[in-house]
Amino acid sequence: MTGRDGELAGHMTLTEHLTELRKRLLWCAGAIGVCFFAAWNFAPRIFALFMEPLTRVLGEGRQVVFTSPAEAFITYMKVAVTVGVFASAPVIFWQIWRFVAPGLYKRERAYFGAVVIVGSFFFVGGALFGYFGVFPVGFAYFIKTFETETIRAMISVKEYWSFALTMLVCFGIAFELPVFVFFLARVGIVTPQWLWKNFRYAVLVIFIGAAIFTPPDIISQITLGVPLVILYLLATGAAYLFGSRGKTADATNAADMAEE
Repeated sequence: MTGRDGELAGHMTLTEHLTELRKRLLWCAGAIGVCFFAAWNFAPRIFALFMEPLTRVLGEGRQVVFTSPAEAFITYMKVAVTVGVFASAPVIFWQIWRFVAPGLYKRERAYFGAVVIVGSFFFVGGALFGYFGVFPVGFAYFIKTFETETIRAMISVKEYWSFALTMLVCFGIAFELPVFVFFLARVGIVTPQWLWKNFRYAVLVIFIGAAIFTPPDIISQITLGVPLVILYLLATGAAYLFGSRGKTADATNAADMAEE
């Protein structure tokens, strides 16, 4: 082989590529299925843990409800599926790696592995930040501010799961900012000088986004906005350390081919 370790992969037919993809997808589906069945027995406990930020705000004697006969069952199914996907993530990433690695150069493989590991770390960190940092403040605002003697919160398990999961995914994606900027810096789309020059505008956009995705109080907005500003600065540092130094992608790949 004179180029990529997977040079032979470039000579695979379309049918062979589809067969390989089918094999990897079956492994992923099998891993998710096994983790789903393992999580099913613990779904009520997992959901109860997921609801803790809300139940602490509601206080003793207050419960969430379900408004249709199958709502709790379907919600537990969704919980088990979600846990199954996250628990099987190592297998899924490994299968993705096995599929794409043969077509990557040595340096590209190193970056791909680093991006997956660091990206997963930031995603989980963002979700945990939302759960422990934003949820208690947000739920306290929504419940205690708008409940009155004649208006009481009656939250269903389906609506809570949908809302909370969506928010945690949004926090996880928001915390991917440094990884995204690292990628843009590597391909030369952005530079640390450009990021620093537009820092003021970035702060404005971040706090506008924080105002949209958090309750309309200054504490919640600061709770989300400040960490994102810090992540932007980290992303600027990542762009400085790992950004393109003027070497084109072709030149980099040519160096990889020479090494291999």
